[in-house]
Amino acid sequence: MSKPTLLVLYGSQTGTAQDTAQRIARQAQRRQLQVQVLPLDNYNVANLISESLVLFVCATTGQGDPPDNMKNFWRFVFKKSLPVGSLSQLDCAILGLGDSSYPKFNFVAKKLYKRLLQLGASMLLPVGLADDQHDLGSDAAIDPWLTSFWEKVFAQYPSLANVIPLREDQPLPPTYTFHFLDDVKEKTEDRLRIPTEQTVPCQSHPFPARLVFNRRVTDMSHFQDVRHIEFDITGSNIKFAAGDVVMMHPCNLPEDVQQFCQLLRLDPEARFTVRATDNTAIPARLPQPCTVRHLVENYLDIAAVPRRSFFELLSTFATNELEQEKLLEFSSAAGQDELHSYCNRPRRTALEVLADFPHTAAELKVDYLLDLFPEIQPRSFSIASSLKTHPDRLQILVAVVHYKTKLHKPRKGLCSTWLASLDPAQEEVYVPLWVKKGTMKFPKEKDTPVIMVGPGTGVAPFRSALQERIPEGKNTNVLFFGCRSETSDFYFRSEWEEMMKDGHLTLFTAFSRDQEEKVYVQHRVRENAELLWDLIANRSGCFYIAGNAKEMPTSVCDALKEVFQQEGGVSAEDAEQMLATMEKTGQFQSETWS
Repeated sequence: MSKPTLLVLYGSQTGTAQDTAQRIARQAQRRQLQVQVLPLDNYNVANLISESLVLFVCATTGQGDPPDNMKNFWRFVFKKSLPVGSLSQLDCAILGLGDSSYPKFNFVAKKLYKRLLQLGASMLLPVGLADDQHDLGSDAAIDPWLTSFWEKVFAQYPSLANVIPLREDQPLPPTYTFHFLDDVKEKTEDRLRIPTEQTVPCQSHPFPARLVFNRRVTDMSHFQDVRHIEFDITGSNIKFAAGDVVMMHPCNLPEDVQQFCQLLRLDPEARFTVRATDNTAIPARLPQPCTVRHLVENYLDIAAVPRRSFFELLSTFATNELEQEKLLEFSSAAGQDELHSYCNRPRRTALEVLADFPHTAAELKVDYLLDLFPEIQPRSFSIASSLKTHPDRLQILVAVVHYKTKLHKPRKGLCSTWLASLDPAQEEVYVPLWVKKGTMKFPKEKDTPVIMVGPGTGVAPFRSALQERIPEGKNTNVLFFGCRSETSDFYFRSEWEEMMKDGHLTLFTAFSRDQEEKVYVQHRVRENAELLWDLIANRSGCFYIAGNAKEMPTSVCDALKEVFQQEGGVSAEDAEQMLATMEKTGQFQSETWS
């Protein structure tokens, strides 16, 4: 039997599954295996029947949904018309990446595992279930699972028995090569392309929206800086409904770009073109030719906490003995606790790591930059306005992420810090953006009541919903809003008061720090049991939660189940069942983020 080719297919929303897939591909290369890595939707799924060895790496997003780059594959593989034994010659394995704080932990990987078995595929080993919540992160499950995977592959294919793997400290060839241009005179403009009339803006063709205003909406004495931001989308063809989200790629800060270029001894104005060393596609967001500044500012994610794969690759460039020893420790399975203390717990960025390993940074070859640094991932924000109330405008509510760890410099959120720094009063600012369908849908029927629980910036999609519903005469709207204090972070207060005065809104507020004992939205839900039971049980009202995924959604769900028990006289099991049924039918919906 000849050597098999390993196909690694991934479904990734935030880049973690992609990083894991690429790490597995490097392990395959070290084992002298032919390997190909692709996002699931870039692969012609009809070819699966002729593959022999496939590894699927799948993340789960939202409420148990597949990532965007595997949605077409997902629809295809669950077609009822697929013959039962169609994948009987396929050996495969599935590695799931999930977060056990969500109810549908690793749902996509588990469901795909069952489906491929139905289609006759033989599984080399049980589905791998990595958990972000583990003290050592996903790798705690991935490492032992991969060890078993390689054992199974080598047992299955005897032709691999004599393969001598490459040493871990040998650099693999880069995926791309950089070709620098001499003609520095002719500067390239890294301009935003304005899409033509016919196209609807998307990730590959975002719309450069002009920033109209950028206002702080929390009191200056309040610890949290929250921004109400408006964009002008005139002529963009962008349409959105309540519950939809806007997407954008943030940029690295100018001082970080400068420090990066100094550490790697790169000229920010130097221009280059990129070529792939095999049949890999050139990244779509990189103009050709491109300046080093544009690459670092708009593309390389140097402000993220680097993953273990970063240290694995970095260690192959180290010539300084001390630095190499430390990098190899961080790359090893035994060194994961150390790596966590150094990197993940204090949230140290890739740029700060390079500054800690200056000799290695200076040795880095530019050809490896795209292997070493992932692409900056787009960020999503719930849209906080309606086109009915604000035609040609799109508004968001953004909490600027800023917190302390044991590191001297405060940690900052890349996108929120970048957005907060944009000042339309100083100059015209354009932000490339596009809109994506959200998971929350609001009822079309005029008489269906809507109950919304949106503490903090979770209120954003509900402002959009109210601005959309009220002009349509949908006036049974209940909002539970929570924040720290009535005077410091009560977002959109005057708007809610106006809606209440006009009889279009019932508002319940929970100001957690304005009195001795803390009061949260779940307390207000319990206090209004009679009203909620009437709206849900007698009038088929829809119930929505939006906001931080930590404790709030669970606490609100528990309060709602208590409402069912108290007012409906049902048992705890029945209350649980009622909520599950509401979720199935769309009468209960939530959109939470961590």
